[in-house]
Amino acid sequence: MITLSVSVLCALVAAGEIATLVRLRLLMARFQKRQMISAPSMLRDMPSVSVCIPARNERHAMTRCLEAVLSSTYPKLEIIVLDDESVDNTSNLIRAFAHDGVRFIAGSTPPSGWLGKNFALQSLAAQASGTYVLFLDVDTIISPYSISQMVAYAEAEQSSMISVLPQRSDLWRASVLLAPLRYYWHIVFHRTSRPVVTSNAWMVRRKKLLADFEGFKTIRTDVEPEVTIAAHYYAGGDYKFLTSTHLLGVTYEKKMSSQIETAIRLRYPSLSRSIVRSIGASLLKSTAALSPLLALCYLPSGVLLAVVLYALGSMSYLMYLQFVWKKGALLGMWLWPLVLLGDAWLTLVSMIRYETHTVTWKGRSITSLDQQG
Repeated sequence: MITLSVSVLCALVAAGEIATLVRLRLLMARFQKRQMISAPSMLRDMPSVSVCIPARNERHAMTRCLEAVLSSTYPKLEIIVLDDESVDNTSNLIRAFAHDGVRFIAGSTPPSGWLGKNFALQSLAAQASGTYVLFLDVDTIISPYSISQMVAYAEAEQSSMISVLPQRSDLWRASVLLAPLRYYWHIVFHRTSRPVVTSNAWMVRRKKLLADFEGFKTIRTDVEPEVTIAAHYYAGGDYKFLTSTHLLGVTYEKKMSSQIETAIRLRYPSLSRSIVRSIGASLLKSTAALSPLLALCYLPSGVLLAVVLYALGSMSYLMYLQFVWKKGALLGMWLWPLVLLGDAWLTLVSMIRYETHTVTWKGRSITSLDQQG
């Protein structure tokens, strides 16, 4: 009986991994641009861009981020940085770039009913004047040509919004080797109601954002406001997603602690805050991760099946890693079971933390809004 159950389970896992591999191959090929989109001669005709960066206790990354933005070759650029009540010296670091044209905004405590980051984004959008607003996370690094490529692509596609999946620029660290699978799942489950979108680097037409969402007022409590905005425009064909390449030049570095905090903050809401879905997703991930071991232990001649299951999962992970961590993809792929088990654990932790109203983000409570409602 156990042998039959394990056989059926392994067959289902194999079928799921094959389907995931095929879907990733098709989607990732669609999301990548291999040629330069704009030439320097085109830049004088491009619309203006406001680069908006919310920052809260970001002294470890602030300087590098701003230096990268200031190196941009894009001519019609304004740079606005909001210090969201940091308790370190982030505000001083931002002010140090004033002579380079960086505009400093002092953030304030979010009003009742607002998530902190959403209020920061709202404050930035209200100060922006560009045709496009490019929202950047502080740990995101752009190349001198990134903005011109993004704008040229948006203009060519007549898109109201685009976002870019950045590549990892920090290698051989636990934060890379065992990174949570946030964007992996976003891509696998890409659909009209929830298109894949990144918070690292996304750009939207400012007037459209103000007209359709009153900035961020109508989505003030959304944990991932960029997903709601992208879904709105994707339904009308006005949203595009790109994976970064050396041509786009968008990279990022993120500490493991920050990645875990982000995963906890986002995972349960992405599963509709459903206990059943969360437990089910965690069980499915754990089963897929442990299926090679189950085949090896319970099936006659299970060695071959264990190798096949391990290889299928690793290949699907490799397909993703080739876009986000090209230099280390061939090593990282073999850690697939460990990464998947870690992701299953984070799914459960996110559920528990939300249900016990203990989720925070950079020192601010997220779930206190639930209690207010």
